[in-house]
Amino acid sequence: MRHLIGLDIGTTAVKAGLLGEDGRMVGVATEEYSLRHPAPDRAELDAGTYWTAAVSAIRRVLAAAGTDPATVVAIGVSSQGETVVPVDVHGQAVGPALVWLDNRALAEAREIERAFGGAAIYDATGVPAVVPTWTACKILWLRRHEPATFAAASRFLLVEDLVLHRLTGRFVSDGGVACTSLLYDIRAHGWWPPMLDAVGIGPERLPELIRPGDVAGTLWASAAEALGLSRSVRVVAGGMDQGAGAVGVGNVGSGVVSESTGGALTLQASVDRPDGDPSRQTPVYVHSAPDTYLYCPVCPTGGMALTWFRDGFGGEEIARAAAEGTSAYDLLTALAAEVPPGAEGLTMLPHLMGAFSPEYEPEARGAFYGLTLRHGKGHAVRAILEAVAFMLRRNLELLATAGAPALEVRSHGGGSRSDLWNRIKADACGIPVVTLEGEDAALRGDAMLAGVAAGVFADLDAATAIAVATKRRYDPDPAARADYDVAYARYLKLFDAVRPMFAPDRT
Repeated sequence: MRHLIGLDIGTTAVKAGLLGEDGRMVGVATEEYSLRHPAPDRAELDAGTYWTAAVSAIRRVLAAAGTDPATVVAIGVSSQGETVVPVDVHGQAVGPALVWLDNRALAEAREIERAFGGAAIYDATGVPAVVPTWTACKILWLRRHEPATFAAASRFLLVEDLVLHRLTGRFVSDGGVACTSLLYDIRAHGWWPPMLDAVGIGPERLPELIRPGDVAGTLWASAAEALGLSRSVRVVAGGMDQGAGAVGVGNVGSGVVSESTGGALTLQASVDRPDGDPSRQTPVYVHSAPDTYLYCPVCPTGGMALTWFRDGFGGEEIARAAAEGTSAYDLLTALAAEVPPGAEGLTMLPHLMGAFSPEYEPEARGAFYGLTLRHGKGHAVRAILEAVAFMLRRNLELLATAGAPALEVRSHGGGSRSDLWNRIKADACGIPVVTLEGEDAALRGDAMLAGVAAGVFADLDAATAIAVATKRRYDPDPAARADYDVAYARYLKLFDAVRPMFAPDRT
């Protein structure tokens, strides 16, 4: 039995999964870490953490599965997008990773948008609005505010690029992870010279480009030793976690829509061409599947909003879960299950790190509205779950106007574990929600891409037939539709009402 490793480097954790050539996920290991927030608009991490966590996760999954390392033939690597790591000629970080959530580069984002115009940027990069998230904005910020770090950087890498270098010794990236950097031309499939000029770098300060699904190389000696694997193991570029996750749920051709509720909420719709939305509102990514694009609306805080509430207000549930060997999330959602749809008038805006699609407001903030003496902890949790479902509905409506309507939604990510959350999404959106066996879709997608590159699977269609299986289908409850229509309208009205407060200098 040959085995494939999927490695996904996320915002707050690295995950490694081991997939057999029979399509069965043998095991998954997770290494968590915490971001630094030195100011409200900043999010950083020691870049070495990514590699340390990756090594630990791979070793742990191999040990737990009891798998002979000699059976591993390939590793597929995906990561979060936009996070930028300045490195020296040896690939060692010369400053912290500026994580995609970091909003310090607001002035630079506005400057870039004024200089290029939204239409030109969308046509070249597929990015509907310029916000501080994008890599180009962060690089320009470094040039302006930390010139010593900018000068010391031989190259600026994304997280996938950093790990690919540690694995193979090569500085490489792919269009699937680079497409939201503002530096990459999604039509020409190369670096975009006008943007490179605008931020003050040449292509020599970026990685070499390969295609998603290509072999970046084989393990070099130090990586093979660290992981306990053969140097012949192929290392495959898996693209962004959104593209890899879409592959992992069989979303590899037009007509399929999926969503992931991890730290963020993201949607994925496979499309054949990048210019299908004349309104230029829908984010267009380069898919990890070959010769395909991905509509990919993103909301920065999805499941992270629930994590924030658990950590700040769920101390009782955390302690009880530790004592009983259960999950604090399950205890909190059990409280929410006792609350009727609409949370008895309590509405939450989950924009704890700004808002993206479809309302681009990097200065947006979260809010609870409608609190009364009747409301308790269960109401607050229910309002959070519903807020994420409303963001999902808002973006499904966007996809429909862009020519990618959803007849059902394939759900993955940590949020898909919650039976209540899946039911709320189906009811609030009026669309069936389908979950899949094995919730770690990005890991499965990485391993599937690695398997195709290594000849284990003939192509992604064959890999999908072997590795992707439906777990459960949640059909919307018509009886809940009226309540959710009212609550959704209230959610939209609340955002519109407080939006001027997010950026009062623009009113």
